[in-house]
Amino acid sequence: MGEEVISNIEEGICWITLNRPEKLNAITPSMLEEIQKAIKSVEVDDDVRCVIITGAGERAFSAGLDISMVRGFSREEALELSRRGHSTFLSIMGLPKPTIAAVNGYALGGGCELALACDLRIASQNARFGQPEIGLGLIPGWGATLLLPRIVGHTRAKELIMTGRLIDAEEALRIGLINRVVQAEKLIPETKELASTLANGPSTALAEAKRLLNSQLKCEEALEAEAEAFGGLFCTEDFREGVSAFLERRRPVFRRPTPA
Repeated sequence: MGEEVISNIEEGICWITLNRPEKLNAITPSMLEEIQKAIKSVEVDDDVRCVIITGAGERAFSAGLDISMVRGFSREEALELSRRGHSTFLSIMGLPKPTIAAVNGYALGGGCELALACDLRIASQNARFGQPEIGLGLIPGWGATLLLPRIVGHTRAKELIMTGRLIDAEEALRIGLINRVVQAEKLIPETKELASTLANGPSTALAEAKRLLNSQLKCEEALEAEAEAFGGLFCTEDFREGVSAFLERRRPVFRRPTPA
């Protein structure tokens, strides 16, 4: 098995690539650690002035958390998984250098949250975005309950999270989820061009702009509340049914509330 997260530096730009194309770049706990390790390395490397995060292959940026690995998780394990994701994505948000998500194909669940953690998002025409966790009897666990309403507004965020609906690149652009839509073959060149512009900009001013814009987010308390709710849902019958249905490729049948 090759590296699941690849990091390389080119002309002042660090490219971080999720490298599980056969699994639609689904994210494992070890990949979260590798992403954070790459970000920490970039932070102390003065030669790197911008970061691009993307996915290997043409089908997906990332389909999100690898559900097959967490089916039997306890509440405590799920809580730790959520906190692990928060730590990784906060390191991206706290990096005093610009970050860009180059979204090719699916950006779902944790994959969408990874894109949300970046400063800017450029998507190919075939990109699809969504937070489909509700179909598993879950909620987003890596920051979408905080970041998505901040980016697209509460009304749209509630619809996307509560219905699990997927949206295409044009709708994502229209609601402000992404910055640009480009043809698939132009995704990497145009992302590189934007990254080069940022890399050649005033690094201290860019860092201050990012710090001040992100300082308006009350992160810690909101993310811990998300983690607690995410972990608690792993104990429910609905979650067990949702994951079973997902892995068995069938429609879930969730429990109806018992009348009072």
